[in-house]
Amino acid sequence: MTNDSFRNRQNGFETMDGGSKGKNNGGIGKIIGIVATVLILAILALSSTYQIREQEQAVLITLGKAQAVTDPGLHFKIPFIQQVKKVNTTIQGFALGYNVESNEGTDESMMITSDYNFVNVDFFVEYRYSDPVKAIYASKDPVSILRNISQSCIRTVIGSYPVDDVLTTGKNEIQAAIKEMIISRLEEQDIGVQLVNITIQDSEPPTTEVMQAFKAVETAKQGKETALNNANKYRNEQLPTAQAKADGIIKDAEAQKTERINEATAQVARFNAMYQEYIKNPAVTKQRMFFETMEEVLPDLKVIIESPSGEMQTFYPVESFVSVEENTPSKNNASNNVNDSTTDTTN
Repeated sequence: MTNDSFRNRQNGFETMDGGSKGKNNGGIGKIIGIVATVLILAILALSSTYQIREQEQAVLITLGKAQAVTDPGLHFKIPFIQQVKKVNTTIQGFALGYNVESNEGTDESMMITSDYNFVNVDFFVEYRYSDPVKAIYASKDPVSILRNISQSCIRTVIGSYPVDDVLTTGKNEIQAAIKEMIISRLEEQDIGVQLVNITIQDSEPPTTEVMQAFKAVETAKQGKETALNNANKYRNEQLPTAQAKADGIIKDAEAQKTERINEATAQVARFNAMYQEYIKNPAVTKQRMFFETMEEVLPDLKVIIESPSGEMQTFYPVESFVSVEENTPSKNNASNNVNDSTTDTTN
């Protein structure tokens, strides 16, 4: 049978068995075609959709034309004609001046200040992609560009500050100046990257000896601040008391001033009244003024009487006589009687 089949095939004839085998081969081919078609359709279906997450944005490229797709969820595209590139829009970051994994400093941290001192300063830069189309097509590596811009701005700003400000009190101001400069440079480059924040992680002198010296300076500055705070506290405590005393003295002086003015005004008015009376009757006014003056002077006057021999002196306070005469009605009456009799005799 084998030889007959071979001879028949040579003569251009097919045997009955050969014909059945050809039919089987045709059925297998149809199955393979159907499977291939299903696979192609599945591949086309899968390649016609894409998913965007909450932290992502996509760039849909249609025959070389890019379009941003920012809405999260399931989206459709034309297979083999449209392409999709995704961009992570979460906040990312990188270190400058130290290795994040080993936490060791690098050569990037060495900088020079305005007073020609060397200092090691470490930074951490945070950024995010603000425009996915520009982030993909405006530059080949936008993060590398941001890194170079950051290094340039950092060295420019650090070089304009003295070492004391870099190590101690000027960090916040330096960070703000660097951030403003980087944002300005990124706006000029327009590479689709936005600076979120830049912070100084650490700043220290390059050697241990210099570091100890700066620590001593910092300790002295803290002592100075403490002394100033204590002095201000003492001043704030003493100023109200001194102000109160000053106010009291001023008020007393004003009261005395008013009293003196009133007294002087009264004396002037009295003098003017006396002067008017003096003009009317000068003799009587002079005598009355003399008596009033004597009334004020005599009570405080002490009379000294010396004996004729000049060996002894006797003091007779005038006020004692005045008080005795005032307190002895009999003597007053006797003196009045004497005066009356004298008057009568005179008459």
